[in-house]
Amino acid sequence: MAVEWMLRPEDVARIRFAFSPMWELVASLRTLQGPARQSIHLPWLKAVRPRLAGLDLAELFALVPAGGYIADFITPPPDTPMPEFAAELERVRSADPERARVEAAKIVGTDRAVLERFMADPEAGVARVAATLEAYWEACFAEYWPRVYGLLERDVLRRSRQLAQGGARELFAALDPAVVWTGERLLIDRPWCEAGGLHGDGLVLVPSAFWGPAVAVMTAPYQSTLVYPVLGVGTLWEQGPPPAPGALAALIGRSRAQILLALAEPATTSALAARMALTPGAVSQHLGVLSGGGLTVGMRVGKQVVYRRTPTGDTLAGHA
Repeated sequence: MAVEWMLRPEDVARIRFAFSPMWELVASLRTLQGPARQSIHLPWLKAVRPRLAGLDLAELFALVPAGGYIADFITPPPDTPMPEFAAELERVRSADPERARVEAAKIVGTDRAVLERFMADPEAGVARVAATLEAYWEACFAEYWPRVYGLLERDVLRRSRQLAQGGARELFAALDPAVVWTGERLLIDRPWCEAGGLHGDGLVLVPSAFWGPAVAVMTAPYQSTLVYPVLGVGTLWEQGPPPAPGALAALIGRSRAQILLALAEPATTSALAARMALTPGAVSQHLGVLSGGGLTVGMRVGKQVVYRRTPTGDTLAGHA
């Protein structure tokens, strides 16, 4: 079954990208329930499994089953390009209890007793869910978020350039095989998604490292959202920064060489710091030297400054 959305010109004009720590956290619950579905995340699974003993995730597993529909109130569409987990958690905590109850009632193939308890007092249920999400984040996800953040950030920057340069047709052609753009309709091959469409507020495109390999859809009463698998997820759990070839390291220094090579895709200072295992201040100093030498340049994207290589930097990195 395919979801069909009509995109009016104003909807196309209001396409925006964002990513969501809450969405990744919730999607990782499916990884816990079905490791074979996403074996790429086995390094993370092995690291966090010993920590699960202190958590009661039964209610979350009931609301986020291994397959099928999940309760939408747990994953509100991101309202900013790069939201903080605390802000998203507050949105979950303030979810409308009646809406949460209705959504819980639509879930099939899960622990009915747990769902019945939630639906009997959805206000208390929402509070419990928010508290459990916070505990799960702190125990199993917070320390890994910078790594996931860097991957999602690179994808958003890449896709944003694609949209700016080639328009909606080029963007959707490369987004995912399940997504087809006809010029006015977006066809999404996705079972267990309700019919519906855009309702005048555009479309949010959200890359995800943990949801794949499928896409996901949200629509009214939420902002229309399409979640798609992020590019490069196979590199997520590779350890350490990129290598710095000897000649380039000798010329500009090892850390600067690593940063220059890492900027094969544009990135922010914070994303580079997480990948390089350096402080943001140290990365900022190295970027200042690289920019002063004409090898990198910063550009503002919203509240973030994103760095990329200049043609000279590309040439130097290409000869490394």
